[in-house]
Amino acid sequence: MLETDGPRGTLASRMAPLWPFVLAAASGILAIDAPHPRSSALRHLTKQLLQKYRKEVRPVHNWTQATTVYLDVFVYAVLDVDAQNQKLKTSVWYREVWDDEFLSWNSSMFDEINEISLPLSAIWAPDIIINEFVDIERSPDLPYVYVNSSGTIKHSKPIQVVSACNLETYAFPFDIQNCSLTFSSILHTVEDVDLAFLRSREDTTHDKKAFLNDSEWELLSVSSTYNILRSSAGDFAQIRFNVVIRRRPLVYVVSLLIPSIFLMLVDLGSFYLPPTCRARVVFKTSVLVGYTVFRVNMSDEVPRSAVSTPLIGVFFTVCMAFLVLSLSKSILLVKFLHDERCSRQEQTLLCLRGDTDAGGPRVDPRTQSAGVTEFPVWQEHQAQSETLKEVWSQLRSISSYFQTRDQADQQEAGWLALLERFDRLLFQSYLVVLGLYTVTLCSLWVSWSGL
Repeated sequence: MLETDGPRGTLASRMAPLWPFVLAAASGILAIDAPHPRSSALRHLTKQLLQKYRKEVRPVHNWTQATTVYLDVFVYAVLDVDAQNQKLKTSVWYREVWDDEFLSWNSSMFDEINEISLPLSAIWAPDIIINEFVDIERSPDLPYVYVNSSGTIKHSKPIQVVSACNLETYAFPFDIQNCSLTFSSILHTVEDVDLAFLRSREDTTHDKKAFLNDSEWELLSVSSTYNILRSSAGDFAQIRFNVVIRRRPLVYVVSLLIPSIFLMLVDLGSFYLPPTCRARVVFKTSVLVGYTVFRVNMSDEVPRSAVSTPLIGVFFTVCMAFLVLSLSKSILLVKFLHDERCSRQEQTLLCLRGDTDAGGPRVDPRTQSAGVTEFPVWQEHQAQSETLKEVWSQLRSISSYFQTRDQADQQEAGWLALLERFDRLLFQSYLVVLGLYTVTLCSLWVSWSGL
């Protein structure tokens, strides 16, 4: 007994340090093999739902019944408004909900699991697109959707939408844009896939809590309409969301409108300078340079559009046209007065030169008769008649010179009167344009603030 018990005692003493490791390994194996009740129910439910699921088939038992997709849109921000290319870039949160008759279960049989997440790539999803898309959709990849026990699937994702929009810039910077996002199925007709609103239209229209209200644009409303597009390929259900936004004009009023009005007032003040003053030409030329520089700076801030021209650009071009007309008139007037003065100086010099030439060879008849007594009497009378003729010719030249000068003065007075009337007409037209410009901008501002 002692010999047999000896080896066993020795073996037991040798195995004693290894028992904790053996017990730990055994407990781990038991823990792995022992299934967690909720984990096994979720795995079993997912396997049961997707084992015989066919995502190529529309999820209805009766194929004549349409699948209704409920849509909703939240506008987060207006990222860019490209008036030149007629594009609007917005950030929206898009939600769609539909019923899948093949993905329902009894929650009491699966540990009261009412909702699970499934891969979007493993189930059927409606082919809903935005008709106004003009660029690649930029949105994060969200590969899962939520499915509840009744088979209702909820799919949500953020999208950066670059859509085509008819942008009107006529009332810039008080412009209001109305752009639409039209959702519809690309292949399924209304008999297969119908669309509906997830929320009421009133809640969608006035919901602005998700909008980031710190950009250049302000969200006014998001109205929605449902209609059916009839075509040769069939009838397609459509839901259109009209996104109405307006620009915040304060920065443009300070940097564009007020300086433009000041520049027009300075140009208007140049009409109070005398029309014959050469300083008026210099002044108007300086104003024209100011117009050009301001126009170049304004072109970088005013949106460019091939559809419409901003009202501020139209008025600015008209004012530049009035400035060019007034400057051209002043240049012609100065040129005309300069030519008249030059011609008068030439006539005066010619008259004086004629007097000098006539007085050079003339000889006093008394001196001639006193020096030479042998001339006959008839020669003395002839000398006196020649002297009278010279005096008469000089008087006639002086008379013609004054007559010509009077005619030139009358002609100059007539031209000056005509140009003054033209200048007055330009001044009145300029006042009308400036007043119309100011009234139009004020009315646009009032209508903008009234919305």
